Amino acid sequence: VAGLGNYGLQGTRHSVGMVVLDRLTQQLAVAEGWRADRRCCADVALATTRGLDLVLLKPRRPMNLNGLSIASAAKIYNLHPEDIYLVHDDLDKALGKVVIKLGGSARGHNGVRSCISALHSNEMTRLRVGIGRP
Repeated sequence: VAGLGNYGLQGTRHSVGMVVLDRLTQQLAVAEGWRADRRCCADVALATTRGLDLVLLKPRRPMNLNGLSIASAAKIYNLHPEDIYLVHDDLDKALGKVVIKLGGSARGHNGVRSCISALHSNEMTRLRVGIGRP
């Protein structure tokens, strides 16, 4: 599960994917497990829930390069694009509205576009979190 965003701009609506991952690690009681992983240029936490092993990832790169971190982590953890969930902001959705999208285009989102390019696939599931327009 990758939270897309701009690492240095945490706490902004544009980096809501990282906020969602922070909340998820709190709920899974692994919030203290975040560690910097230089191999994929990301913060990584591992969790197990309901029989699933999860790799939680917050790229340490700008949004338009998030895909490089995710592709590196996919190689390290032997994951295929269909195993990956991207959590990202969506300007076209009302603030707080959440939609799940299975594959497809980036719909103009630079972080998703970066992931599609780096993974050579658009098969990732997306959790789109509405941030509304300014």
